[in-house]
Amino acid sequence: MQKKIYVTGLDDDSIAAKVDAAVKTVVGVSNSVSSVAKCQVCVDFDESAAGAEDAINAAIASAGVTVL
Repeated sequence: MQKKIYVTGLDDDSIAAKVDAAVKTVVGVSNSVSSVAKCQVCVDFDESAAGAEDAINAAIASAGVTVL
C-alpha cells in the first residue's frame, strides 16, 4: 500500500533524509520518499504489518516533523 502523509516542519533536504531514514526502519516499510516542496512523505508499506501506520507516524515525529 502507498500512503501520502502530509507534514509540517519538513524544511530542507537534510530533514527529509532523516525522515526517510527513520521511516525505512519501520517493519513492513519498503520505501519512503519525502518531498520538501509538497510537504509530504510517500510511504510504501505492507498494510498487514501490525501497527505499521502508527509506527510510521512515530518515526516521522522522531525526526522532528509534525504529522498533520
